Order: sequence, then C-alpha cells, then structure tokens
Amino acid sequence: MFGSIVVFILLLSTLILVHELGHFWVAKKNGIWVEEFGFGLPPRIIGKKVGDTIYSLNLLPFGGFVRLHGELTADGVTKPKRAFINKSKKVKTAVIVAGVIMNFLLAVVAFAIVYSTAGIPKETNKVQVMDVNPGSPAQVAGLIQGDVITKVKDIEISSTTGFINEINANLGKRTVLEVVSGEETKKVTIKPRVDHPEDEGPLGVVISSVEIYYPPVWQRPFYGIYFGFKEALFWGGNIIVGFSSIFKDLFSGHAPQDIAGPVGIFAITSEAAKTGIMSLLNLLGIISVNLAILNIIPFPALDGGRLLFILIEGVVGRKVLPKAEAVIHAVGMIVLIGLLLAITIHDIQRLVAAGSLSGFLESVIK
Repeated sequence: MFGSIVVFILLLSTLILVHELGHFWVAKKNGIWVEEFGFGLPPRIIGKKVGDTIYSLNLLPFGGFVRLHGELTADGVTKPKRAFINKSKKVKTAVIVAGVIMNFLLAVVAFAIVYSTAGIPKETNKVQVMDVNPGSPAQVAGLIQGDVITKVKDIEISSTTGFINEINANLGKRTVLEVVSGEETKKVTIKPRVDHPEDEGPLGVVISSVEIYYPPVWQRPFYGIYFGFKEALFWGGNIIVGFSSIFKDLFSGHAPQDIAGPVGIFAITSEAAKTGIMSLLNLLGIISVNLAILNIIPFPALDGGRLLFILIEGVVGRKVLPKAEAVIHAVGMIVLIGLLLAITIHDIQRLVAAGSLSGFLESVIK
C-alpha cells in the first residue's frame, strides 16, 4: 500500500509540476516576475532565492505552484512593468495556455515512450485469434491463440470487419472456417451462437488484424512521437465526449455516475503499477490529456476561466475590474473544491461498498 501511495503522489506531482513549469517558463520569457516556484503545497518547509525567484519545498507533497507578481490585482505590486496584470492580452494568453500545452506534450512524450518500447501497431490483412473464452464455441472447436483465420466457408477473410460480417450472417448455422495454426492449415467446424454473454461475441473469441512492429532502434523515437501524438489526440477526443456527457447530465438534473476523483485515480494507479512502468506511463499520458482539457474549460479559477476574462476584455474593449475577477475566481475555486470533496466522498462510499480496492476499481471502470 505504501508503494502505491508513493507512486500515486509521484504521478500527480509530475502532472502538476509540468503544468506549472509551462506557466513559469513562458512568464520568465516575457519578463514577468515569478515570485515563487513551489514544489508541493504550503506550508513551506524551506525556500532558497535564486535570482529574484524563491524556489520552495512545501509540506504537502502534491504537485506545485507558480506565484506571479500581480497575478490577479494591482494590490501589492511593486514592479508594475513586471506584473502579470499589466502585460498585454497576447502575453497573458501565452502564459495561461502554456500549462495546458505542457500537459498535452507530456502526454505525447509518455505515449511515445510506450510505443517506442512496446512496439508500433501495424495493420495487416490477417485475422488472428488473440484470446479464446473458456466454454465458448471457439474453444469447443479447437481454436487457440495465434491461429489465423483465412476463410469462412469459401469466402476469403482479410479484415476483422469482414470476418464479423460473415459470422453474423451464419448465426446458429454450422460453419466451416479455414485456419492456419502454426505451419498447418486445417478446417474447423463451428456454430456461432445466436444468444451469447454480453461481453462475448457469437464465437467467444478475441480477434485482431493488427500486429506489433519493431522498427530499427534509431527510427523508434520518430515512430513513437508520431503515434504518441495520434494517441494524445485520440484520448483528447474521448475525454471531450466524456465531459460533454457529464455536463449534459448535470444540466438535466442527473448526477454523473462514470466519474472518479482522487480515490478512483489512486485505485487505477495501484492496478497500473502492478503491471509495470509502461502501464504507468500510459496512465500518465491519459490523465495528462484529461488535465489539459479540464483546465481549458471556461470556468472561474481554471486556466480556461482566466482566458474567458481576457476574451471579454478583447470584446468590450476594457478590463474587467481586477478585484471583481479575483472574487469570481475565488468563488470558482470554492465550487471546485466542493465538487472535489463530493466526488471523493462518493468514491469512498463506493470503496466501502465494494469491500476492496480491486472491487472498487471494477465499479469505477464499469
């Protein structure tokens, strides 16, 4: 359990620190005074001033923060030319968006490492058996992992879609498959089920037309970045759809069910840690994309909320009163903390009801 907690803290800290590093770097580049770059959350344990920035180590080991001079209001501003609030809309937008971009890039890097190490998926014209469910027609007929299905009756098969279509056209009928098993080609008679378990198909077999390709070592980083970028976009699309569904439920008066907070993320991280570093990197990428999209939502206290005020300023031609904006962001933060607490309480209730971390994880993924 202690090891899982350490991994969980490291994962969250990496996500948040990378995000804050984006704000930090772009602020520095644009002459904004970064008063403090904190590792962890206050209270402060120790701090050292380097240049005009304090680099601090704080007690709560979750992520970090960047404190910009004049971040929200002009109160306490001693260096007006280096205050965030006095910078142009272009500069402020760049600083705000930098955290989101860094999270997206972190996801690309994490996915790229996974692809470079675990191999690159490559589409083929072979339909291969990846797994066989116990007691299924496929097991009864003698299909095993690694078999390649070349024909259904006399129809040649070169894609999973073609195979599925042919099987669905023969439900309840005795059907002959031509299968290459090792170096042997054989005929297999099978009867696709009309009724079958919800998580199985008519044959009870998992198939794929994708094989893992290992390019030369020097090419792998390039392949990895390409597929890592595609993977980040894929998860980004899925997450946007997920958030849309959550907001739809909220506006229709229904509490979202398929949502997890820190407890849920801890459970998923614990399970991923059991299967190795690649699973953790993959999870890091998924959560990093999630964090990037969450932060760009135009809600007070989030980066998207700050961008919204810049947009309003551009449309109306004048600044929103800084103190009013600061109050709105403070209220937004209170709402977000309240939502986080509600989700955490819900997660704890599910954990208690499940009786174990693995049981809870099943309820989260279901």
